[in-house]
Amino acid sequence: MIRFNNDYNCGAHPRVIEALVATNAESHPGYGLDAWCERGAQAIRAQAEAPEAAVHFVVGGTQANFLVIASALRPYQSVISADTGHINEHETGAVEHVGHKIQALPGTDGKIAAAQVEEVARDFETSTVPEHIVQPKMVYLSYTSEFGTLYSKRELEDLSAVCREHGLYLFVDGARLSYGLAAPESDVTMADLARLTDAFTVGGTKCGALFGEAIVLTNPALHEGFRSNMKQNGAMLAKGWLLGLQFATLFEPANGESTGEPTPATDGRASEAPAQEPLYLAIARQADEQALRIKAAFAQAGVPFFIESPTNQQFVVMPDRVLDDLAKKYVFEYEQRIDGAHSCVRFCTSWSTKPEDVDALVADIEALARAGKLA
Repeated sequence: MIRFNNDYNCGAHPRVIEALVATNAESHPGYGLDAWCERGAQAIRAQAEAPEAAVHFVVGGTQANFLVIASALRPYQSVISADTGHINEHETGAVEHVGHKIQALPGTDGKIAAAQVEEVARDFETSTVPEHIVQPKMVYLSYTSEFGTLYSKRELEDLSAVCREHGLYLFVDGARLSYGLAAPESDVTMADLARLTDAFTVGGTKCGALFGEAIVLTNPALHEGFRSNMKQNGAMLAKGWLLGLQFATLFEPANGESTGEPTPATDGRASEAPAQEPLYLAIARQADEQALRIKAAFAQAGVPFFIESPTNQQFVVMPDRVLDDLAKKYVFEYEQRIDGAHSCVRFCTSWSTKPEDVDALVADIEALARAGKLA
């Protein structure tokens, strides 16, 4: 079976595995107080142009999200999210479990806008009974969104301005950060995120690591006690260097010395990435390119899209009668029913997607179109 159902179905990029093997006999102090965690943190700070940021490594995305939220908020404070936000739909109430209400706003293409945040903030500020309602204190965004869409730099600047005007923290969940930053339509950099947010995460689990997320705290007000909160919540990995080493490797230059060879692009050619671009972005750029090949094939076949995504997740509306046929060869993600005869499904690429697998899918889409089965 060829998997297009998620972006974490393979182990890790070969350079990460090589680094783990090469350093396996090294001895380190525990709990993230080692040279590899410091090296990984410094690499992220350099990419974000944020030398004073605190960087902490944890195993997973849900863990990262509730840790940031729980550490930043008082018990009576809430976090604002799009209704489709990961913390609202896919984390089994983890944020509520640590004691914070999620104020879910209707999203457009998976995103919320500054005007919506402004309205929520002003509703609280003008309330005659503020002690009887939760106080909004944080805005949560995903980059990319759950639909693979992107916030533009202007949208992030507007959201950041509203948050600062009303004393709200801005937190960006970057579980798929690399696929967003590397997308052709993106005008956002990691430095922009560091400048505009109070905290963001750098996803590794879906972006070339075996596992792991980096939490970047750019607001000094969030630094104190964060490691204590990690420990209390079971998020402090004893062998922390296994996380730091992976991020240190992913943020080496894509054409660096770890393998001695250029990173291969997914079309089989040598990578066109700038010499100093980190591996983290180079492999994501390749994944986005493969997703756009799939997108172009569906578009050419006349298949409508549930939403327009420029990144590694593509959502298409397919006739139910062909899904079983495709499922004999491919694994993809069922999303929702559209009508009595059509469903929305997701095809997702990753750093590990093979060009020949995309070739096969494109050929099968073309064959289905020629047979008139996609009409």
